[in-house]
Amino acid sequence: MSDRAPLTEAEHQARAEAQFRRMTGRPIPGTILGLAVPTIISMLVMSMYNMVDTYFVGQIGTSATGAVGIVFPMMIILQAVGMTIGMGAGSTISRLLGQKQPEQAARFLSTAFVLALLIGGVMTAIGLLFPNVILRLLGATESILPYARDYARYIFIGAPLFAGSFVLNNALRAEGNAILSLVGIASGAVINIALDPLFIFTFDLGIGGAAIATVISQAIGFCILGSHYVTGRAVLRIRLIFVTFRRHIVGEILRIGSPSLGRQVMASVGMVILNKAAGGYSDAAIAAMTIANRVGMLVYSTIIGFGQGFQPVVGYNFGAGRLDRVKKAYWFSTAAGTVYMAVAAVAIALAAPTIVTWFRADDAEVIRLGSLTMRYHASVWVLQAMEIITNMLYQATGHAGPALVMSMARQGIFFIPAVLILNAVLGLDGILMAQAVADLFAFLLALVFMIRYLKFGLALKRDRAADPHGVQRAEVLAKSPTEE
Repeated sequence: MSDRAPLTEAEHQARAEAQFRRMTGRPIPGTILGLAVPTIISMLVMSMYNMVDTYFVGQIGTSATGAVGIVFPMMIILQAVGMTIGMGAGSTISRLLGQKQPEQAARFLSTAFVLALLIGGVMTAIGLLFPNVILRLLGATESILPYARDYARYIFIGAPLFAGSFVLNNALRAEGNAILSLVGIASGAVINIALDPLFIFTFDLGIGGAAIATVISQAIGFCILGSHYVTGRAVLRIRLIFVTFRRHIVGEILRIGSPSLGRQVMASVGMVILNKAAGGYSDAAIAAMTIANRVGMLVYSTIIGFGQGFQPVVGYNFGAGRLDRVKKAYWFSTAAGTVYMAVAAVAIALAAPTIVTWFRADDAEVIRLGSLTMRYHASVWVLQAMEIITNMLYQATGHAGPALVMSMARQGIFFIPAVLILNAVLGLDGILMAQAVADLFAFLLALVFMIRYLKFGLALKRDRAADPHGVQRAEVLAKSPTEE
């Protein structure tokens, strides 16, 4: 807890004004990189934690590694709650700050934070009451189920912390404070890496120890992120008096956050179907795809982190009417992301067998299947930067419809049919290449939205004038009942 006095109202206004000038006046590349680099680092640290966690669990056995893959869709759902509410509030917060409306932005933040904690609490209760039912639905085999149950129990307990942390993290980025977001996430992840071997091996808690380490580290990260608002040093403030569950406020948060919900839910459903399909062959197939997906998350974390640095810049400038800067930000982010994904694809494809052996060196079938899956995935990575940045452009400017369709495409609309059809036609090889096929179709869909963007020369300008949703809508909805 800081011993510094909280900011006065005038100091809050001055800080918000200074941040507005930075976001709408500085050169685009430097502004995006200033926000993106801390976010990328935090995403990489989180992905490295996931890989290290998989490594330590892998020392227990192939079934334990498979259990992490089984529970992971459930963790995606927990993240989806926080991401949906956090991204929904974050997009609105950036645009309101671009309109110089910090108090209205604080109303959205306060409501989103409390809403995430409440929904997380409900998910904890459901998970603790029906663990076996949930895990079997997620695709757990009889040999994997005991490990998955030990792991999932503690993850359910930490659900409110997961959801609340994502809201705080998105709010910090939305107001342009990516550094503190990095500190909160990275510190929790580093602590998790340190606690994993202690709880798994020293305390002999097995896979349950890995989950306990995760929850403890999440609690620490949550406290670090929350301290920014508790001490009153933030541009925005979380205040209970600002919390309201009026339908229009919550509806606006969920409307803008719906692309994140669609993406995460589809990812979870897709992984359940993938696990069930792979489980029909062997535990080694589930373990191999778990490893390949964790490595893929590491690669994607950079481009997603870059996009999350891009979104506040877009939100501020869209709210301020600086559509020229929105367009520059889009092209800079797409170009930089494409170069990165091309380099990553070559590196991962060449090193795939070596990477898999880090996790399961004694299982030749896991190594073979994991290497093949990674190479299939990497074959289309060069196309993915444009798809991700285009999706984030529409979400950052409040255009939830196109963003929702794009976000559901990669791991849902295209992925689920790809798994089912390719499994029927090609067997296990078809399952391994399903994600690459889905990625190709998701790129083609994003290309349609990008062409629309080009054809109309930032069609969002016309949409904004014709549709009162967005900043104007958010400004009205954020007013307190006494202001109406």
